[in-house]
Amino acid sequence: MKLRLTTLLVCLFSSELFAQPINVIEKAVIEQPSQMMNDWLTKQTDESFANWQKTYATLKTDETIAAYQKRLRDKFVESIGGFPERTPLNAVVTGTIQREGYRVEKVLFESQPKHYVTGICFVPESDKFKGPYPGILVVCGHSDTGKGLEVYQAGAALAALNGMVAFLVDPVCQGERYEHVHDDGNIYVKSTTDGHTLLGSGAILLGQNTARNEIWDGMRAIDYLQQRPDVDGSKIGVMGNSGGGTQTSYIMALDDRVGAGAPSCYITSFERLLAERGPQDAEQNIFGQLAWGMDHVDYALMRAPVPVLFCTATHDAFPIDGSWTTYRAAKRLYTRQGYSERVDLVEADANHGWSPFLRQGSVQWMSRWLAGRDVPVREPKIKALSPKEYLVTEQGQVVLIPGAKSAFDLNKEEFERLAPARKALWSEPKQAIAKVREIAGIQPLASLPKPEAKKLGESKDGDITIERWVLTPEDGIVLPGLLYRPAKVSKGPLLYCHPEGKQASFKTEQGEHSALEYAKQGHLVFAVDLRGTGETFPEKAVWYNKRFGPDGKHLAVAYLLGKNYIGTWAEDVLKSARWLLENESLPLDQHKLTIVTGGRIGAAGLHAAAVESQLIDKITLIQSLGAMELIVSSPLSDDQFVNCIHGALRAYDLPDLARYLGNRIQVIEPTDSLNQPIKTANVR
Repeated sequence: MKLRLTTLLVCLFSSELFAQPINVIEKAVIEQPSQMMNDWLTKQTDESFANWQKTYATLKTDETIAAYQKRLRDKFVESIGGFPERTPLNAVVTGTIQREGYRVEKVLFESQPKHYVTGICFVPESDKFKGPYPGILVVCGHSDTGKGLEVYQAGAALAALNGMVAFLVDPVCQGERYEHVHDDGNIYVKSTTDGHTLLGSGAILLGQNTARNEIWDGMRAIDYLQQRPDVDGSKIGVMGNSGGGTQTSYIMALDDRVGAGAPSCYITSFERLLAERGPQDAEQNIFGQLAWGMDHVDYALMRAPVPVLFCTATHDAFPIDGSWTTYRAAKRLYTRQGYSERVDLVEADANHGWSPFLRQGSVQWMSRWLAGRDVPVREPKIKALSPKEYLVTEQGQVVLIPGAKSAFDLNKEEFERLAPARKALWSEPKQAIAKVREIAGIQPLASLPKPEAKKLGESKDGDITIERWVLTPEDGIVLPGLLYRPAKVSKGPLLYCHPEGKQASFKTEQGEHSALEYAKQGHLVFAVDLRGTGETFPEKAVWYNKRFGPDGKHLAVAYLLGKNYIGTWAEDVLKSARWLLENESLPLDQHKLTIVTGGRIGAAGLHAAAVESQLIDKITLIQSLGAMELIVSSPLSDDQFVNCIHGALRAYDLPDLARYLGNRIQVIEPTDSLNQPIKTANVR
């Protein structure tokens, strides 16, 4: 039978119409969907800044200041996972280079057993100064050559020329301490930022942070300085630029041996940093620090009135107005303590970097407070060491030393150490699920507010009616959705969540999975965009590369606030599932609701199904991360920051949740840390 022309046109029109995206959100609902997540997070960070100001205003007495310092330091150490035990340094000098007025010793030591740190120690050789000398830890910013960068050598040499021993060390993922090194010595991840954050992804899952590695290496470097007979161990300073400014800030805040600090081109305020540049790489984001009230100024306040010099640059990427705000807050508190002269600021009319002005200011500060010589410091022409001269190891990379342990190896050891505790916890499944809920930050269903719901219209695709809905689970957040209503509903209700949006489909070897296909099978399907996906994807949030995901900036801000997207998305899933049942007048205790989800939001659906089994009957998980362990065990990952829940692997992994669900879960084509298929059909 031939189709009439009008019927054919209707079919063609219908096909073209539904091949196009159906946008639910209207301007009346939300003005700029792509800014929704930024606005939501900014509201929370603004609240944290206001709370910090209120707390700061209470710091009036020695008692309140001391209590504040202890609280922050305790939280700081807890949030980075504590510190390892002190073990023998086994320090050796592998060579010495002579320079006029000082010598340079090449030093190799173990901050943890078989975990090597390389450094070059600049020692005064002048009749002008008598030992033992003050000791200064000099920590490097982000540079491929680490300690080899000429400006870092210049700062250390300047300290030696002014009568102080300066120990310049390579941070992890820099210089001779790259983590991603082939056996032939070729480095396959050369970006320091990438290296730090790849390391940080696994560390986060263990309840740690890349900052822990850097701080501990720095503390052990101070141990080395104190062991030297030519160093006065009671006079220790720390200084460094950029990422070295970060390390300086942390170490002076947490190590009581530090008698003076000079962080350069780092200190600003989180308010200005997040507004102008955004969060930085892994070690510069401490879990929950905005929530419990630790801003940049607190790195000084935690040790007040220890002398601190803020070294800044007018044209720095770290906003100078934030630096001055921070300095003024520090100055007021030091003044309250009666030590106004112990905090100061030097500003160079320069770009980001350890310029001569900032090097001179740092060394003069150390000379004043450690050596007792308050004299002007001017930097002469300094001949930097060549690569051949500053290399400490024969191999050129510490990970090539026989038996050496990388930072990734240490993460894997920690994962294995935690295995008995995880196993013991899951012997009591109810307690384990309660712990999952606590760590992921998922509220009980009964505590979750019911979203406002508004129907915005409907259309037809054959015998399926497609209703446009928008849910508002909280102020400023909307979840656009499409309700696919077959003419004849023959199967149970289904919630469909795809990371690319409600109309996107999963293509697998078994076939295509989409909301429309499930509706054609007879399911009543609600396809919903979780916050920050689909229509509310943050288009302009990208500054991280593919390693950290398209919304890496927002993930990092959430981490600073003590949140994770898995827990937040899981709550969106639960609210949407409950709304679907209630909207259709289906009793919550009699339904057979199924979730279909996967990709980078799959773990959120898995968490939701595990913690609220009375609401969700079954889950199909498609092309989703098979186990968080895979992030720890591999030195490479792509877009896995989204799957990093702080401390999750202390209690559970994704296969634990899958085992708990038993035959209620179907896993299709699970993926590894690079989003590649895992050969096993089901990860359990």
